[in-house]
Amino acid sequence: MRRVLVRLACLAVPSIAAAAYAGDHPPGQEFGRFGIGSCHTNNTSAQANARWIPQMAAIGIKFHRTPHTGWNAVEPEEGKFTWDALDKQMKYLDDQGFSYGAILHGNAKWNKLDAKGTLPVNNLPAWSKYASALAKHVKGRVKYFEIWNEPPNGTGRDQTGADYAKIVVAASKAIKAVDPDAMVGMAAQSFHVNYLEQAIKAGAKDHFDYLIFHPYEILNGIADSTGSEAVYMSIVPTARKMLAAQNPAKANVPIIFTELGSDAKKGADNQANALVKAYTMGIAQGVACIQWFEGRDGDSGPMGLLDAKGNPRPSYKAMAQMIKHFGQHPTYLGWVLLYDRDYGFVFQGAKTTVLSTWAPKGAPDRLDFGQAVQIVNPLTGDTTSANTYALTTAPILVLDVPANLVKQAKANKAKPFLWGGDYSDAKSVSITMGNVTTEKGLHTRLGADVAADIVTYGGSARAGNIPGGNVFMVDPNFLSYTTTPIEISVVVRRNPANDNAGFKLIYESTAGYKSRGWYTVPDNKKWHTVTWKITDAQFVSKWGYNFALESDGNQFNKYSIQSVTVTKLAK
Repeated sequence: MRRVLVRLACLAVPSIAAAAYAGDHPPGQEFGRFGIGSCHTNNTSAQANARWIPQMAAIGIKFHRTPHTGWNAVEPEEGKFTWDALDKQMKYLDDQGFSYGAILHGNAKWNKLDAKGTLPVNNLPAWSKYASALAKHVKGRVKYFEIWNEPPNGTGRDQTGADYAKIVVAASKAIKAVDPDAMVGMAAQSFHVNYLEQAIKAGAKDHFDYLIFHPYEILNGIADSTGSEAVYMSIVPTARKMLAAQNPAKANVPIIFTELGSDAKKGADNQANALVKAYTMGIAQGVACIQWFEGRDGDSGPMGLLDAKGNPRPSYKAMAQMIKHFGQHPTYLGWVLLYDRDYGFVFQGAKTTVLSTWAPKGAPDRLDFGQAVQIVNPLTGDTTSANTYALTTAPILVLDVPANLVKQAKANKAKPFLWGGDYSDAKSVSITMGNVTTEKGLHTRLGADVAADIVTYGGSARAGNIPGGNVFMVDPNFLSYTTTPIEISVVVRRNPANDNAGFKLIYESTAGYKSRGWYTVPDNKKWHTVTWKITDAQFVSKWGYNFALESDGNQFNKYSIQSVTVTKLAK
């Protein structure tokens, strides 16, 4: 355990200040930062909501993703709309003090889809009538209309972003004709920015008012303490880069996570810690609302703040403490880096300033705040007064933040959020494996644990089969969204037994993840360098990583990696 006086340094993600939504919350319907969502089982009716909504209201959650507004639920027969179940559900949510949006998705059973797929592009007039009828029925109670659930999920195998654009445009025109002030949201699975880019290029330009993401995979890196905070912090800035390039008039629209959660199978405390970090960094980068998935376990695994029996998990307490101390509309003041490595984000909360802070993996840092501070354990609500604290990967909330930290946070707010250095202007980034692994703007999903895994060739390399050690992320400040010619070089060697070994490069491109074919490592007599020149890379960390080295069968066991380098090439 190291004991240090709190020091401040530069940390970062691509210009958070410019990325943040200008208002306290999206216009129209009042949404706060802390929302909730549900699986299908616990959201089919007022009776289903009653199993968990009161517990959410009890801790101050006021914002629910949506009641059950699917096409088949409200129009089971063509031209015959049934609103009874929805009306009862909305009344129940109203009585519980909740605001909510609506989601347009699914297909009416009577609408016979063609062979192409499940997006109802075969009958856009009927889809438009559904959108119009729903907008009329909920007018004055719903302002936010989400179009489809995380496409391309739930779409046909051959359907594209262009097909999605058609249903967005049709729904948007129908909804806006009913309520010009309504907000229409375009959605994408995980953080699939290039899918939305395709939709915008195909005709959805200017037909939306906010964006929706479900970045579970990126949050998994945070929950696993891989040190990938900069990747999570780059979500909003990267989305805004895409919007600025493809639809400048919409460059600053709200961005909402209508689903985000962490699996309690990793540990109930781990889930709660992930929640605190998700909201802390989401608010810091300008996410308008995070609707945690989910309130109570249902048909999607142990993801709830409550388990399947309605018992609260530590994440329930953590959400309560976040709302209590942050308030519904906290103001982000800026970031600090304690001991040149410990993450810290400062907010003006409900009653006072709040610092949310945690350490990366490793020995705890004994932080000395220079004065007595109030320290809240968000998983229990316990509050202690202390001058020092042994900071770990478990986040804490510090109340009445010392003035020097607040001052530094405000000074840092507009600066990029760095990941082991500033690689904004670097020509290349690299990672060198060995007894001491050196990351210079290039990182693995294994994080700090790569230094403690299988060493080969006298400590000069790492085995290719280290879980997560063959999955790579570049610093978002080095390259994010912008398509720039690059070269990826890998220095490899067969292991001492000289068995046949090889792998293929999988990388994020403008068309999604793409393979560059198989490479066979020649032998174990020397180190071999394999290089790929790539002109269509589009690194956005859709699945939480940018490229990987994948092997078939057990060949990943049979080679070692000495280094990997990514270099920008002249256009």
